Amino acid sequence: MSEPPEGSRRQGVPLELVWAGICLAIPFGAMLWVDSYARIDPKLIGIPFFYWYQMLWVLLSTGLTVAAYALVKRHQRARRDGGRP
Repeated sequence: MSEPPEGSRRQGVPLELVWAGICLAIPFGAMLWVDSYARIDPKLIGIPFFYWYQMLWVLLSTGLTVAAYALVKRHQRARRDGGRP
């Protein structure tokens, strides 16, 4: 069987973009699974778990979004530079 022409070779999704998608999906999964945090205990400085867990995810989501942005920018830079890291 012959090889396809080089210009038409199909490539998969780059690993960097897969990781960026995972970073963006994690907070959605954590917040949509309400049964995991729909409780009062343990309290943190008097704040019920339900509230401080969600506020913690605000910070974690920010970090994960920054990581996803950096991965996408690295991928775009590599494509622009011709595949060099």
